Amino acid sequence: MRDFDGSSFAAALPWTVLSVVVVLGVTFAIAVRAGKHAVIDTAWGLGFAAVAVTAYALATGDGTRALVALLVTVLWGVRLAVHIGNRSRGHGEDPRYEKILGRAPGNPHVYALQRVYLPQAVILWFVSLPVQVAMFEPASPGVLLWLGVVVWVVGMFFETVGDWQLHRFRSDPDSPGKVLSTGLWRYTRHPNYFGDATAWWGIFLVSADGGAGWFTVLSPLVMTWLLAKGTGKPLLEKDIAQRRPEYADYVRRTSGFVPLPPRSRAG
Repeated sequence: MRDFDGSSFAAALPWTVLSVVVVLGVTFAIAVRAGKHAVIDTAWGLGFAAVAVTAYALATGDGTRALVALLVTVLWGVRLAVHIGNRSRGHGEDPRYEKILGRAPGNPHVYALQRVYLPQAVILWFVSLPVQVAMFEPASPGVLLWLGVVVWVVGMFFETVGDWQLHRFRSDPDSPGKVLSTGLWRYTRHPNYFGDATAWWGIFLVSADGGAGWFTVLSPLVMTWLLAKGTGKPLLEKDIAQRRPEYADYVRRTSGFVPLPPRSRAG
């Protein structure tokens, strides 16, 4: 950790900030033209990929760690962007953003820039710190790096398979009003969110393997909090029981986040 290239890391920070600004700036322009600010959800994963590519281009640390950090972040970000893009294709504005824009005292696009784009830019950059730090750690890869890859694979499995199972369920014409409670959804009400958080803990371990990455522990903690307690799980479950009567029973027997064996209906 004493050999961490702090000067090169500091010099790279304005460039990683710029990469976030460019991605979300282009997204904002597209959203204004399309009249749909939900496109920022697709840009979320692409923003992380852009930060990883920018930091990798300036990396001075161990080549293996830098390459691993690049690959796991880009693969995670691109997969998420493709999934969300396909899911939202053909749909109008997301109700979340409609509600936000409905409170705009003036120009709704300016309000969206202030209340949606700016906060997401800050969070995106902060959560990506483990990736940025990993690019400037000179230590040779150790066990923790490969453990991080394993944790990332577990997270990607839950996220990818969970999304696929949900897509297949929603494509079934008999699914309206019903609750998905099979596959990974039998063990957690949000396997995709759990997988998302787990993947980022894996990326954190890749960075922590070099030593300095331990100081970025707040980044995966913030991501996990957002998914489990912030804008992820609580917002999604806010009114779902009103649309799906079986959901209350599903909640009683199924873990809210971490996969666990389902509880008996009697319990």
